[in-house]
Amino acid sequence: MLSLRTFLPACAIALSVAGAAAADKLPLNEISKYLNTLRTVQGDFTQINDDGSISTGQIFIKRPGRVRFEYNAPETALVVAGAGAVVIYDSKSNAPPETYPLAKTPLSIILADNVNLGQARMVTGHDYDGTATTVTAQDPEHPDYGNIQLKFTGNPVQLRQWVINDSSGSSTTVVLGDLKIGGKLANSMFDTGSPGQAPPR
Repeated sequence: MLSLRTFLPACAIALSVAGAAAADKLPLNEISKYLNTLRTVQGDFTQINDDGSISTGQIFIKRPGRVRFEYNAPETALVVAGAGAVVIYDSKSNAPPETYPLAKTPLSIILADNVNLGQARMVTGHDYDGTATTVTAQDPEHPDYGNIQLKFTGNPVQLRQWVINDSSGSSTTVVLGDLKIGGKLANSMFDTGSPGQAPPR
């Protein structure tokens, strides 16, 4: 069964950094503005787990506070975040779903209603490698919850990757394919009490 240690670090979104090289390091306020425009997002992802294993699937984001990871076979997990909780389901397991407070995961930083990377003690790293800008962020009140590393390119600003490092030292990367920005996603997709199958979109 997909564990929180596997999934949350895996919320690392490593979008294939093809094309769109940034001319300079992107300012934090520009990145925050960009993230706040992402109200609904959907697309394919490839997840690289802490043990080196790889999973693929589809990701759906509806900010604030909601995300859904649907994994392709042979993976049997479904991860849904909504109503302040992250729930991990596995159709092949007899164990009950795993549930965790969303606020205690680094993923909550970018799912917030208003992302403000300029907040004191939130950003612990802001680097540029000549192609992409990487921002490392944490909950300033609870750095023990871990951090999220976000990678962006510019012209225009695009999220290319995120890596979540949890409090145990595990990390996971999720590489995104082409993303569809905008459009409608049913609230029922993020119902943590009865996830079922994804409804028509």
